[in-house]
Amino acid sequence: MLTTISNSIIPMVISAVVLYGCIKKTNVYEDFIDGAFDGMKIVVELVPTLIGLFVAVRILNDSGALGLITTALKPIASLIHTPDCVIPVIITKLFSSGSATSLMLNIFNDYGPDSREGLTAAIILSCTESLFYTMSVYLMAAKVRKSRYIIPCALLSLGAGIIVSILLANMLVS
Repeated sequence: MLTTISNSIIPMVISAVVLYGCIKKTNVYEDFIDGAFDGMKIVVELVPTLIGLFVAVRILNDSGALGLITTALKPIASLIHTPDCVIPVIITKLFSSGSATSLMLNIFNDYGPDSREGLTAAIILSCTESLFYTMSVYLMAAKVRKSRYIIPCALLSLGAGIIVSILLANMLVS
Protein backbone atom coordinates (compact mmCIF):
# COMPACT_ATOMS: atom_id res chain seq x y z
CA MET A 1 0.00 0.00 0.00
CA LEU A 2 2.72 2.47 1.03
CA THR A 3 4.80 1.53 -2.03
CA THR A 4 1.84 2.20 -4.31
CA ILE A 5 1.30 5.62 -2.75
CA SER A 6 5.03 6.44 -3.00
CA ASN A 7 5.18 5.38 -6.64
CA SER A 8 2.13 7.43 -7.58
CA ILE A 9 3.00 10.73 -5.84
CA ILE A 10 5.30 12.13 -8.55
CA PRO A 11 2.95 11.32 -11.47
CA MET A 12 0.08 12.86 -9.47
CA VAL A 13 2.03 16.07 -8.82
CA ILE A 14 3.08 16.34 -12.47
CA SER A 15 -0.51 15.74 -13.58
CA ALA A 16 -1.77 18.39 -11.14
CA VAL A 17 0.75 20.94 -12.47
CA VAL A 18 -0.20 20.20 -16.10
CA LEU A 19 -3.91 20.38 -15.24
CA TYR A 20 -3.42 23.69 -13.41
CA GLY A 21 -1.51 25.06 -16.41
CA CYS A 22 -4.29 23.99 -18.76
CA ILE A 23 -6.92 25.62 -16.55
CA LYS A 24 -4.89 28.86 -16.51
CA LYS A 25 -4.44 28.53 -20.31
CA THR A 26 -0.64 28.67 -20.24
CA ASN A 27 1.74 26.80 -22.51
CA VAL A 28 2.93 24.25 -19.94
CA TYR A 29 5.53 22.65 -22.21
CA GLU A 30 7.11 25.98 -23.19
CA ASP A 31 7.21 27.07 -19.53
CA PHE A 32 8.85 23.76 -18.65
CA ILE A 33 11.50 24.22 -21.35
CA ASP A 34 12.19 27.80 -20.21
CA GLY A 35 12.56 26.63 -16.60
CA ALA A 36 14.86 23.77 -17.61
CA PHE A 37 17.00 26.19 -19.64
CA ASP A 38 17.29 28.57 -16.67
CA GLY A 39 18.20 25.62 -14.45
CA MET A 40 20.95 24.56 -16.85
CA LYS A 41 22.44 28.08 -16.76
CA ILE A 42 22.60 27.89 -12.97
CA VAL A 43 24.25 24.46 -13.12
CA VAL A 44 26.91 25.75 -15.53
CA GLU A 45 27.62 28.69 -13.19
CA LEU A 46 27.93 26.39 -10.17
CA VAL A 47 30.18 23.69 -11.66
CA PRO A 48 33.49 25.54 -11.03
CA THR A 49 32.55 26.06 -7.37
CA LEU A 50 31.62 22.41 -6.94
CA ILE A 51 34.84 21.23 -8.57
CA GLY A 52 36.81 23.56 -6.28
CA LEU A 53 35.12 22.11 -3.19
CA PHE A 54 35.70 18.52 -4.29
CA VAL A 55 39.37 19.28 -4.95
CA ALA A 56 39.69 21.00 -1.55
CA VAL A 57 38.27 17.96 0.27
CA ARG A 58 40.56 15.65 -1.67
CA ILE A 59 43.62 17.79 -0.90
CA LEU A 60 42.62 17.96 2.77
CA ASN A 61 42.47 14.16 2.92
CA ASP A 62 45.49 13.32 0.78
CA SER A 63 47.88 15.92 2.20
CA GLY A 64 47.53 14.69 5.75
CA ALA A 65 46.13 18.05 6.87
CA LEU A 66 43.00 16.32 8.12
CA GLY A 67 45.16 14.14 10.37
CA LEU A 68 47.02 17.17 11.71
CA ILE A 69 43.79 19.02 12.42
CA THR A 70 42.37 15.92 14.10
CA THR A 71 45.46 15.61 16.30
CA ALA A 72 45.24 19.29 17.24
CA LEU A 73 41.57 18.99 18.17
CA LYS A 74 41.87 15.77 20.23
CA PRO A 75 42.22 17.62 23.58
CA ILE A 76 39.02 19.56 22.90
CA ALA A 77 37.25 16.37 21.82
CA SER A 78 38.23 14.59 25.02
CA LEU A 79 37.06 17.59 27.06
CA ILE A 80 33.56 17.30 25.60
CA HIS A 81 33.58 13.48 25.66
CA THR A 82 33.70 13.04 21.90
CA PRO A 83 35.44 10.09 20.24
CA ASP A 84 38.56 11.13 18.29
CA CYS A 85 37.41 9.32 15.16
CA VAL A 86 34.44 11.70 14.83
CA ILE A 87 36.63 14.80 14.38
CA PRO A 88 37.38 14.10 10.68
CA VAL A 89 33.65 13.61 10.09
CA ILE A 90 32.92 17.05 11.57
CA ILE A 91 35.65 18.77 9.55
CA THR A 92 34.80 17.03 6.28
CA LYS A 93 31.08 17.72 6.72
CA LEU A 94 31.84 21.44 6.36
CA PHE A 95 32.69 20.83 2.70
CA SER A 96 31.07 17.59 1.57
CA SER A 97 28.26 15.43 2.90
CA GLY A 98 29.34 12.54 0.69
CA SER A 99 32.87 12.48 2.09
CA ALA A 100 31.57 12.80 5.64
CA THR A 101 29.14 9.94 5.04
CA SER A 102 32.00 7.81 3.75
CA LEU A 103 33.97 8.52 6.93
CA MET A 104 30.91 7.67 9.02
CA LEU A 105 30.57 4.34 7.21
CA ASN A 106 34.22 3.63 8.06
CA ILE A 107 33.37 4.32 11.71
CA PHE A 108 30.42 1.93 11.42
CA ASN A 109 32.75 -0.76 10.04
CA ASP A 110 35.37 -0.19 12.75
CA TYR A 111 33.18 0.36 15.81
CA GLY A 112 29.63 -0.58 14.79
CA PRO A 113 26.62 1.67 14.16
CA ASP A 114 25.34 1.26 17.73
CA SER A 115 28.64 2.23 19.34
CA ARG A 116 29.27 5.63 20.93
CA GLU A 117 31.45 6.49 17.92
CA GLY A 118 28.89 5.41 15.33
CA LEU A 119 25.98 7.04 17.11
CA THR A 120 27.86 10.33 17.57
CA ALA A 121 28.90 10.43 13.90
CA ALA A 122 25.37 9.62 12.70
CA ILE A 123 23.74 12.27 14.88
CA ILE A 124 26.29 14.91 13.86
CA LEU A 125 25.70 14.18 10.18
CA SER A 126 21.95 14.40 10.73
CA CYS A 127 22.06 17.68 12.66
CA THR A 128 24.57 19.65 10.59
CA GLU A 129 24.91 20.97 7.07
CA SER A 130 27.76 20.91 4.58
CA LEU A 131 28.12 24.62 5.17
CA PHE A 132 30.65 25.75 2.58
CA TYR A 133 29.06 23.66 -0.17
CA THR A 134 25.57 24.96 0.59
CA MET A 135 26.66 28.56 1.03
CA SER A 136 28.64 28.57 -2.19
CA VAL A 137 25.74 27.08 -4.14
CA TYR A 138 23.10 29.42 -2.75
CA LEU A 139 25.21 32.56 -2.77
CA MET A 140 26.36 31.89 -6.34
CA ALA A 141 22.81 31.16 -7.49
CA ALA A 142 21.53 34.36 -5.85
CA LYS A 143 24.55 36.28 -7.17
CA VAL A 144 25.42 37.52 -3.68
CA ARG A 145 28.88 39.12 -3.71
CA LYS A 146 29.14 40.30 -0.09
CA SER A 147 27.93 37.70 2.36
CA ARG A 148 28.41 39.93 5.44
CA TYR A 149 27.09 37.96 8.41
CA ILE A 150 25.82 34.87 6.58
CA ILE A 151 28.94 32.72 7.03
CA PRO A 152 29.62 33.65 10.69
CA CYS A 153 25.97 33.04 11.61
CA ALA A 154 25.96 29.76 9.71
CA LEU A 155 29.16 28.67 11.48
CA LEU A 156 27.58 29.57 14.82
CA SER A 157 24.49 27.48 14.06
CA LEU A 158 26.70 24.65 12.83
CA GLY A 159 28.64 24.77 16.10
CA ALA A 160 25.39 24.66 18.04
CA GLY A 161 24.28 21.65 15.98
CA ILE A 162 27.54 19.85 16.68
CA ILE A 163 27.38 20.55 20.42
CA VAL A 164 23.76 19.44 20.70
CA SER A 165 24.57 16.32 18.64
CA ILE A 166 27.41 15.40 20.98
CA LEU A 167 25.26 16.02 24.06
CA LEU A 168 22.45 13.92 22.60
CA ALA A 169 24.81 11.07 21.70
CA ASN A 170 26.34 11.16 25.19
CA MET A 171 22.86 11.05 26.77
CA LEU A 172 21.79 8.13 24.60
CA VAL A 173 24.93 6.10 25.26
CA SER A 174 25.16 6.75 29.01
